[in-house]
Amino acid sequence: MDEPGAYERARRARAARRRRSARWRRAVALGVLLAALAVGGYALARNGSGAPARAAKPPSLPHPTTGAGPFAATAPSAGSGTARDSSSTTGATPPTGTVSLAAVGDTMLGNTPTLPPDPDSYFDGVRSALAGQVVFGNLEGTLTDRTEGKCAGAASGTCFAFRVPPSYARYLRRGGFTIMSNANNHSFDYWEPGQDDTVRALHRAGLAQTGLPDEITVIRAGGLRVAFVGFAPYSDTAPLNDPAAAAALIRRADHMADIVVVAIHAGAEGVGADRVTGQEETYLGEDRGNPEAFAHMAVNNGADLVLGSGPHVLRAMELYHHRLIAYSLGNFAGYHNFSLDGALGTSVILKVTLNADGSFRRGRLVSVRLVAAGQPELDRSGAGARLVAALSREDLGRHRIAVSATGAIRRS
Repeated sequence: MDEPGAYERARRARAARRRRSARWRRAVALGVLLAALAVGGYALARNGSGAPARAAKPPSLPHPTTGAGPFAATAPSAGSGTARDSSSTTGATPPTGTVSLAAVGDTMLGNTPTLPPDPDSYFDGVRSALAGQVVFGNLEGTLTDRTEGKCAGAASGTCFAFRVPPSYARYLRRGGFTIMSNANNHSFDYWEPGQDDTVRALHRAGLAQTGLPDEITVIRAGGLRVAFVGFAPYSDTAPLNDPAAAAALIRRADHMADIVVVAIHAGAEGVGADRVTGQEETYLGEDRGNPEAFAHMAVNNGADLVLGSGPHVLRAMELYHHRLIAYSLGNFAGYHNFSLDGALGTSVILKVTLNADGSFRRGRLVSVRLVAAGQPELDRSGAGARLVAALSREDLGRHRIAVSATGAIRRS
């Protein structure tokens, strides 16, 4: 959607930010290591027998909390990441129970100064279905009042940068969301300051977020730990186009939690981008990854649910090793943000229940239609669920899902 020159400027800024972030993580990791060595040396000196003392566990890095509730975003240190807590150590009783999640695709509430007249009621038409122990969405834009962004100097209609006031985070929370992904091509629309504003606004509103470099976000739901990791093909997000680094981050998340949810912003976009091709996909010359290969890699390395966004249209779903993959959940909300022609205005809310080991237990697709300027409403015709079922039949093999007349998901 953006002018290529704007993307190049954004990439350079993202790369610079990542270098600064890496230097900070290395400095903190070194400080933690030196502190651990100092504690260990002190313990050894105190040990009168001369036998080596048990090494002290290094303190974990500080992480922001996101208000009341069980949400905590963690930024693992360089190397091994944050360790499991005591309930996950070897020999502990395996976790039991289930977790219910709701998930949607690209979500925004306008673009300053074009804002909805009553943002607090924007999700009223879907509020009954936008519910679960965890409710996830892809935040396709920023929560900032800054005005200097990637589109400065670009011709009208060639570059798109999205922002709404930071206070709008509360409308996402009141709408039902509990965690948002910043792993997409609009989270850096107003550079690093705008991204920082967005993260702070989400946390202040009691929302968790994920998707920044090396970021693993763990929340508690149903007595289980659920880790979220978000990937996109940009240096200011976790790396979609670096499979080895992505696999390592997913494995670290798997060591931290009972269930791992991976969000991917991947694939071409637009009305003709509704197919799972199994190939590398590009948009405006930008490598948007191979969504199928990445999703399978993610599951093979510990992911239990893969949630796709980016194409702005619905795509197929499959059950791979008893783990659900939704290749694109399409558009979900936007006040004049997105085109709504044809399939661009057809969407779903994915409702899924996972077992404690992450395997799929049951699921349902609630059909949604974006009306007027992009407001989501429940669609009693079931068009979204039927579209996902048809795409799954056409694009995927023996792992494809089937969808009943009521929207229930089952293996085909």
